[in-house]
Amino acid sequence: MNIEIRRARLDETDALTELSLRSKQSNGYDDAFMAACREELTVTRDRMLEGEYWVAEADGLRGCACLAVDADGCSAEVHAFFIDPKSKRKGIGRLLWTRLLERAREQGVTELRLDADPFAVPFYEAIGFTTVGEAPSGSIPGRTIPHMTMSLK
Repeated sequence: MNIEIRRARLDETDALTELSLRSKQSNGYDDAFMAACREELTVTRDRMLEGEYWVAEADGLRGCACLAVDADGCSAEVHAFFIDPKSKRKGIGRLLWTRLLERAREQGVTELRLDADPFAVPFYEAIGFTTVGEAPSGSIPGRTIPHMTMSLK
């Protein structure tokens, strides 16, 4: 499979939203949970303009991720990191991660952070993130999720 990592296009918001929802639900979440997450997982034009969305493409979109550099230029948030369920465990996440890491370093970022789905923690630990606390879920009141960081120094 020939995989191209490229910047997402603004006309791909619907496809990116559907990819994100499919990926999230593949972790075993039920329809009620997914309905509660829909707004948070919806990729909009504004969200695409607030950060750098990247996609992995091979006969369609196989994954997406976003890097949003803070105003200070020293830290950034990784969010919307999703792999199509049929493409998981094929190296696509690592390819996307490599591109985001390159971009972060090119921009002088020294610390990355993210709020992780509990099912994704092993992947993030494998690429160097450490859990440093908990963050409130952006979708489910009362739910907390792991807050992770990585130093690029």
